[in-house]
Amino acid sequence: MRLIKRIFWTMWGLALLLAAASGWWVLTPMSMTTPTVDVSIAPQTPVREIAQAVTDAGVDIPPVVLYAFFRASGQSRKLRAGSYELSEGNTPLDLLRKLSRGEESLKAISLIDGWTFRQFKAALAKAEGLKHDTQDLSDDELMAKLGMPGVAPEGRFFPDTYTYGKGTSELHVMQRAANAMTKQLAAAWGQRQSDIQVKTIDEALILASIVEKETGRESDRSTISRVFHNRLAIGMPLQTDPTVIYGMFDNFDGNLRRADLRTDHPWNTYTRKGLPPTPIAMPGRNALKAAVQPAPSNALYFVAKGDGTSHFSATLDEHNAGVNRYQRRASGAGQ
Repeated sequence: MRLIKRIFWTMWGLALLLAAASGWWVLTPMSMTTPTVDVSIAPQTPVREIAQAVTDAGVDIPPVVLYAFFRASGQSRKLRAGSYELSEGNTPLDLLRKLSRGEESLKAISLIDGWTFRQFKAALAKAEGLKHDTQDLSDDELMAKLGMPGVAPEGRFFPDTYTYGKGTSELHVMQRAANAMTKQLAAAWGQRQSDIQVKTIDEALILASIVEKETGRESDRSTISRVFHNRLAIGMPLQTDPTVIYGMFDNFDGNLRRADLRTDHPWNTYTRKGLPPTPIAMPGRNALKAAVQPAPSNALYFVAKGDGTSHFSATLDEHNAGVNRYQRRASGAGQ
């Protein structure tokens, strides 16, 4: 009987020591090969392979120990796929919490209102941690992968800030931005006024991109939109410089000349009536709204005042007076 009691208390003591040791271990900073360690877990990765991935990434703990810890914690089925960053001072318990709560190490890329598709791709190419899987695709190949075959990419991505984990593909970010534009455009189109001159949702997107490039001043956007609606209504060319610049592509050197305004191409709204064939940039939410909800006005002209705002006129004589007042540059600035 005494032997049984002795064995019992010995086992109990060992269990307490083991528990104490375990408690100490889970709260002790992990040894790592570098100050920070990036761990990427693919979807549906088994727990044993998650443990191995953590070790392979640079955490100096045997994978069998990590596997046992994950299983003993009762959280093994809650470990999530994603990209995680571990830093000096992180403990096994910190690791478990990150994996079970999905506390990914996220980076972000911001798409700016008025950017072109070329600027979007350049930003993606420079974005840290992205899988660059679209840079070698043609526009047609890319749009087909995004479920929009035959659609030009310009203007089809909503400018916003998108977060992503390390190893996320560029295509995934593009799909999110494309989906966001589809949603925002549909919302704006659903609130369109009855007297607007754009007849399709794609025409609304094109006009919104022009409005976006013409001004960054919120107070002027809806009136500039009305100017273009008024011109479309009477068959007057839109005569907007940003479309000409866009259609010049690499030939634009930063100086728009009168000869450029007379050189015909599909985006030259001085030589061709109506809207250009595609958007010229990524319009933001306010430009989308302005395109389909123009302000009441009989204006047909506007000229930049030099302070970010525009002067609007209903007649050519009034416009010319405004141009003289605000000293239109010889390059042809002002509409």
